[in-house]
Amino acid sequence: MPQIFHPSMNTLSRATIFGAVFILALVTWVAAAIIRSPYATSEGLILSQPVPFSHQHHVSECGIDCRYCHAGVEDSSYAGIPPTQTCMNCHSQLWAQSPMLAPVRESFRDGKPLVWNRVYDLPDYVYFNHSIHVNKGVACRTCHGDVGRMPLTWQASTLYMEWCLNCHRNPQQYVGPRVDVFATTATSPKQPANVDWIREYHVQSKMNCSICHR
Repeated sequence: MPQIFHPSMNTLSRATIFGAVFILALVTWVAAAIIRSPYATSEGLILSQPVPFSHQHHVSECGIDCRYCHAGVEDSSYAGIPPTQTCMNCHSQLWAQSPMLAPVRESFRDGKPLVWNRVYDLPDYVYFNHSIHVNKGVACRTCHGDVGRMPLTWQASTLYMEWCLNCHRNPQQYVGPRVDVFATTATSPKQPANVDWIREYHVQSKMNCSICHR
């Protein structure tokens, strides 16, 4: 029986199969890179806001405690967005005529809240409680990054489930003294460094799906 394919087809077939493996690997790598990129996660993305609020100025330079604006963070599942009255407590006297703060003055005058774009926006099927994390010694910077050095606020983490699970599986790496929770620095001289905070605060590693998906 005469040969149908030229012998060179063997080489071509091998090269095609070998190349397909690399192409598939490349496609997989590109897809994974896109999924984990800021384009998909919004990590590091600075959103447009009605007022360019600077945590760096208010927290690090002025020394304002997180709880002054986010008053419900210790008692509520939500950290909360401060009402315009909170802003005007200071800005009725400081920079009271600044053009940049005109939306704040208009909001206070008209009684209409400012509409902020959420930097951390979890899906509706995810439940997160700020108060339980704060009271168990998880510092703000653990999730929100070094906010005290952010002239404009951006999302400091992917918010992917694996990121949450990493903390839930290894809470001893992230739990510290409560006095440090709202601090801009990572350590506090007021608390001994050798305390087992997991035992001190009765921290349990919650891994059941229903903890976050309710």
